[in-house]
Amino acid sequence: MLYGIAATATALLLSALLAELLRAPALRLGILDRRRRWALPLSGGTAVVLATGLVAGLGDRAGFAPLGTGIGRLLAAGAWVGVLGLAADVWRLRWWIPLGGTAVAAALVVPYAETGTAGGVLAVAWIVAVAAAFRGLDHGDGLAGTVGVVTAFGVAACAAAELMEGLAVLMGVTAAALAGFLLHNWHPARAGLGAGGSLFTGFLVASAAVFVRAGQGIGTGVGVLFALTAVVCADAVLVVLARRLSRWPVTRGRPDHLGHRLRRLGLAPRAVTVLIGAGALGGVLVGVAVHTGRVSGSAALWVAAVAAVIVLALARVPVTPVFRPRQRSAEASVQVTGQLRVRNG
Repeated sequence: MLYGIAATATALLLSALLAELLRAPALRLGILDRRRRWALPLSGGTAVVLATGLVAGLGDRAGFAPLGTGIGRLLAAGAWVGVLGLAADVWRLRWWIPLGGTAVAAALVVPYAETGTAGGVLAVAWIVAVAAAFRGLDHGDGLAGTVGVVTAFGVAACAAAELMEGLAVLMGVTAAALAGFLLHNWHPARAGLGAGGSLFTGFLVASAAVFVRAGQGIGTGVGVLFALTAVVCADAVLVVLARRLSRWPVTRGRPDHLGHRLRRLGLAPRAVTVLIGAGALGGVLVGVAVHTGRVSGSAALWVAAVAAVIVLALARVPVTPVFRPRQRSAEASVQVTGQLRVRNG
């Protein structure tokens, strides 16, 4: 208990410190979110991965909080996914490369002895889908971080109910690291999460949820997994549905996610983050309650129904067809200024 409190506090402070220290190197190397009006360094993802790995890994190695069978491998696989996401941030890799690497990592950590072969394959597909959905949710200040904090704490509660103390500590440390990052990502953001942090977060919480539910009822398990990740699932379904209806390529980005559409309805950036975070909290509470047997599994159907109504309603909100250029490099600004001076001179 005391180690869990100390570990989460350390992860929070370490993540906040690293996100600040890594801002300057990210700016110099050009590791930026190019969809913003200003140069936003993607230092948060590296900070979250390092803080989570160092605190949880050292705790396991020192024997203060042994992660347990398979959980150390899960953490290592998550670090690999984070590195792959960072490579995508730096070199703009094609979309299928990080997803393929995430699928390989998921295939190596799924507990097939409890899930069975068919269930394990479905679990791998679900982990990859959640990781990709978290990456898609990282389109506004505080969104992916807030939802990640809520989801990780929900999975930690489910793990604690199953007496999986190592997994509960890992999820608590992950949530704390994300909270430390949010100190820099709350609107207006000073650091971004990027593919490295968002894929890492999605992979870790989805894989941990699979560990918690492995070997239990499939029907209830599907409901719990969906409720824990209801917001990211709804965002992914909304994007795929809207792009298919408008005949827009699914893999070609445009501002049509949950946050974009809520902004089009007139909500302020911070209000959008709070609203989406509240939605995530509602789903997580239902998921934890179903997992612990406090409510019946049919409660997850209500979460699905609410998510479906929201998706169908927001799908009608118009969006701009493409991302508008939101920042201009220093060289481009100088060139434009020079051209204006020549014309006026």
